[in-house]
Amino acid sequence: MFSYVILDKNVMQNIDKDKLPRHIAIIMDGNGRWAKSKKKSRIFGHQEGMKSIDEVVTCAVELDLGVLTLYAFSSENWSRPRLEVIALMKLLDRFLDKETARFMTHNIKLTAIGRLNKLPKPVQTKLKQVIKTTAANTGLTLNLALSYGSRDEIVDAVQSLCRLAVQGRIKAKDVNEQLISDHLYTVGLPDPDLLIRTSGEMRISNFMLWQISYAELYIAPVFWPDFRRNEFLKAIREYQNRDRRFGKVKNA
Repeated sequence: MFSYVILDKNVMQNIDKDKLPRHIAIIMDGNGRWAKSKKKSRIFGHQEGMKSIDEVVTCAVELDLGVLTLYAFSSENWSRPRLEVIALMKLLDRFLDKETARFMTHNIKLTAIGRLNKLPKPVQTKLKQVIKTTAANTGLTLNLALSYGSRDEIVDAVQSLCRLAVQGRIKAKDVNEQLISDHLYTVGLPDPDLLIRTSGEMRISNFMLWQISYAELYIAPVFWPDFRRNEFLKAIREYQNRDRRFGKVKNA
């Protein structure tokens, strides 16, 4: 990971480092279709997709981004063929094994969101250890969405608030946007400013439905294994050319 390949200078020179998104979230879509187009297995597609993670994380570190969230495994992905799920868990396990030292070298803080208790126990243990090891790092926060579904997240938040209400610790009038945000998996993280989806699909796919209320959307036409750092920079450049009004009238 963190291979530091050469950037496209024409793309890089158009990036304004003073106008970077605080938080970029990515729906990494298309590994299977990319593999099928090359008459390869879906697992091969996932393996190639890891190279895109390499380049995107490297670029995020170089740009000094605050938060990068990668939609790595959704709650719906558990219904995929058993061998594919096993392969994905092995890739995650290997990723955690390989990258801890480099996280420390590059000052990366690893976090994770989702129903993590559904992950295989050894992966849970390793994930918790890497999160603990990198907790004091102050550079990029690399946030992995694992066994994640936004509706699950909202249900869990509502249940948490209901428990507080039953205990008499909050009342109905206390519930507001901030209190709900404080009970989501992403508590402590800024909402995404930019949501990228690869493969050209025009769907949110149950991802951060609350948090992306005012995120800029960027749909990349390429499958995830082809989404390398120059594609990432193109998305950021497009973001910087947007007029973000948050429902207001400019110069009102």
